[in-house]
Order: sequence, then structure tokens, then C-alpha cells
Amino acid sequence: MRRRLVLGQFLSLPLLAEDWPQFRGLTGQGHSPEKGLPLTWTETQNVRWKTPLPGSGWSSPSIVNNTLWLTTATDNNTSLRLLSLDAASGKILSNTEVFRVKDVGPGIHKKNSFASPSAIVQGDKIFVHFGFYGTACVSSKGDILWKQILKYEPQHGPGGSPALFEELLIISCDGLDEQFVVALDAATGKIRWKTARGKGNQAYTTPLVIDVAGKPQVISPGAHHAYAYDPRTGKEIWYIEYGSGFSNVPRPVHAHGLVYICSGFFQPVLFAVRPDGRGNVTKSHVTWSHPRSVPLTPSPIVVGDELYMVSDNGIATCLDAKTGQSHWQQRIGGNHSASPIAVDGRVYFLSEEGECTVIAPGKQYQQLARNTIDERTLASISVSGRALYLRGDRHLYRLES
Repeated sequence: MRRRLVLGQFLSLPLLAEDWPQFRGLTGQGHSPEKGLPLTWTETQNVRWKTPLPGSGWSSPSIVNNTLWLTTATDNNTSLRLLSLDAASGKILSNTEVFRVKDVGPGIHKKNSFASPSAIVQGDKIFVHFGFYGTACVSSKGDILWKQILKYEPQHGPGGSPALFEELLIISCDGLDEQFVVALDAATGKIRWKTARGKGNQAYTTPLVIDVAGKPQVISPGAHHAYAYDPRTGKEIWYIEYGSGFSNVPRPVHAHGLVYICSGFFQPVLFAVRPDGRGNVTKSHVTWSHPRSVPLTPSPIVVGDELYMVSDNGIATCLDAKTGQSHWQQRIGGNHSASPIAVDGRVYFLSEEGECTVIAPGKQYQQLARNTIDERTLASISVSGRALYLRGDRHLYRLES
């Protein structure tokens, strides 16, 4: 049985290599070591099962020990729920109401849902986050172990997922009224630390915990600034400024001694930052930046020495991850919200229209396949074993050769 230790959110927890326990997988950066994944599929080809899902949501499946966990919203979005499914059959095993909301408010962004943040699975505990509607820990048997309400007012609904580090659940909470990062005790849900950040606008990012010279940092982009904190105390370590950027969504990426951060609306810029500084490192530690076709929603991904990203309007870009030099740019079409994944020597880009473009990593653009299902797809693909799990607006698919 293959096991490995993973830095970051699961620094102290050994997991099966084929598990995908959080948004963007084991390391939170979109990679899986699995082989034999399907290159092509249709509504009928290479579909092992296709399960109708109750309600609506754009959280990605989190997968541990052949069980899938994902959130959904039913009853006109007033019932916020956690689902579990059997990975082999697609059968829904449990459907637990976590929060009942009396008033969902004026609405959310058309690309968002009331169940967009992905769950985190650690052992027999599942951590779920519904933004300002509530955060909770649910046992694998369906018992709600604790609940916590974090009060802030994002304009467009729940967005970023939490990150797990040691015994702390770390969440970026950037509303129109206030902006802060908070760490909840994973055993009790109580606030262990809460760090306010500079006044700005809303953001919807997912933190990433990295190791810098043997010391952990949690990277949390916000509106106008991106910050690094000590994940055990919440103390600010460094930050960069990027002017008018706001409504940030992409999760940071860490590779080659650099942190890659997208600045958000209106004119997104990709920054490559050395994370070994202190204080304001905008002028001293930004190694390079790239201002063209940078995503507002999908996260970047690094494969080898190259960084890949796709803009929301379907322009894919490959850059040298160390220098920012552009290798190629290709219009692959569609609108994009899902973050790409790298698996089995390929990169998968999933559009909102249900079309997935598969390419070979490299300095020349090489398309390997283009696959379509008949549903909207804003959730990122999850990987476990020899299968891809793709969430549409009505069904969850298991794709397998």
C-alpha cells in the first residue's frame, strides 16, 4: 500500500497516494501521481457511472478511502448539505444537512453557487465551509461535531475553500465590510487566531500552506494585497501590493522556490514571488510578473519547469516557471472556471461548457484530445485511482478507461 507524507495542509498526516482529500488534491496544487487515466470520453464512452446529484453546487469531490465527499444546496438553497458517494458504484451513501438558512440574502454571482467551497477530509472527519453561512466538522457517520459562524459580507456568495495545517483549519474571509484570515481549532471549531488585513474589497481565494527553509507559511491572496502568515500564530510575515486587484479567486502555486499569485480584477497580473522576505516585498522579492491572459478564476499549475494557465475566456498560456518567458499561447475556446490538473503526463483544461482540452506538457503546444459532456462544468476535476471525477450541474461522472 503506497503512502507518502505531504507538506502543507497534510504535513503530519500520511495518506494513500491516490487520495484527493481537498481542493486541488493532496498538495493543493492540482497534481496526482496516478497512471492509466482516460484520455478521451463522451457521454457514453469511458463513463463507469453517472450519478444524479440533489441540489446544486460547484464544490469538487474530495476522495479518501474510496469515498467521495462533496457539498450541495437544496430547498431553494436554504439547506446546505454534505453528500458521500461510493467511488466504485456512484451510490449516494449519506446526505446530511449541515446548515439550514432562513434567508440566503439578495443572491450570488452567476458563476457561483451556495456550495462552492470544497470539503477537506482528514481521517473520519470532514470539514465543510459554506462561507459566511457557516463552517462545520462532520464525522464520517454523519454526526455534526461542531459548527462555527464567521461573520463577514462577501458580495458574490461563498467562494474559497479552507486549508488544513496540523490541528488548524485556516480560512480567508474577505468581505466588503472587513477582511481577515482565521484559524479554527480542528477539534472544537473555536477561533485560535484571527488576523485582520488592510482594508480593501472582497476576495474568494483558498490559502496554500508551503514550506520555506523548514518553516511553514500560509499564503493567502486578498484584495489589493497577497500575504504570507505564520500558520500557527497568524503573524504576518510578508506581503506584496498589486494596486486595484480584487475579487481574487485562483489558489496560489508554489514551485522552484517561488509563489505564483494572480492579482484579480480588473487587469489581472501573475506574480512570481520569492517567499523568504519580511514586510512589504513588492519591490524586492517579485522575481517576474506576466500581465497577459491571466486567469480571474482558474488557478495556475506548474509541471516541471513550465507554468500553465488558462484565462476565463479560454486562452491557454505556457511560461517558463523560473523566468516568466512565454513559450506559447493558444486559444482553446470556451469559458473557464475550473482549475487545470496535471496527471499521467497530461494537463487537463475543463471549460464551463463541458469541454475538456487535454494537452501534452511542453514548450510547444500539443493537443492530445478534446472531450465533451452535455452539462455545465465549473467544478475542478478530482482524481483517484485510475479515474477522473467530473461534476456537472446535474450529475457526478466517474470517467475511466
